[in-house]
Parts: sequence; C-alpha cells; structure tokens
Amino acid sequence: MWPIIMQFLRSNAPYITLPVAAIVGVIGYNLESLLSDRYTPYNKPVQDQRLERLTDEEVLKDPTNVQKLKYKENVLGKNVSPSLQKN
Repeated sequence: MWPIIMQFLRSNAPYITLPVAAIVGVIGYNLESLLSDRYTPYNKPVQDQRLERLTDEEVLKDPTNVQKLKYKENVLGKNVSPSLQKN
C-alpha cells in the first residue's frame, strides 16, 4: 500500500505542493499582519533632506564660522568608580 501512495505522491508532487504552499503562505501572511506593527515613522522627503545637507555644507564653507575643537567636559571622568568621585 505504501509504495502505491509514494508513487502517487512522487508523480503528482507539483499538484500537491502548490496548494499546500499557498495555504501555508496565507496563514503566515495573516499571522504576520496580526502580530507585527506596520507603523512606519515619518521621514522628511529626500529632496528636503538634501536641501538641508547642502545648506549645512554652505555654512561649513564659511572660513569665519569655525568652532574651536575643544572638549566640553572631562572625557576621563565618564566612568569613574564611586570611590574616586568627588563629592
């Protein structure tokens, strides 16, 4: 009996696997729509982002507008153990 069933499945594999794959795909698609969040955050249009970037570059081209390269806080004091902190 098993050889007959296996021969039938082997000869008709495309006709059997296509509906099974379609059913699995539909179930997966619906599960994904139920479980996942489809919210896409708002981004500015690419043209606006490019325009802002170009205006920033124009500000950088001005040689009179230079900020000093200077640390604004102590870099070595970021991860200090509690026994070494100043009170």
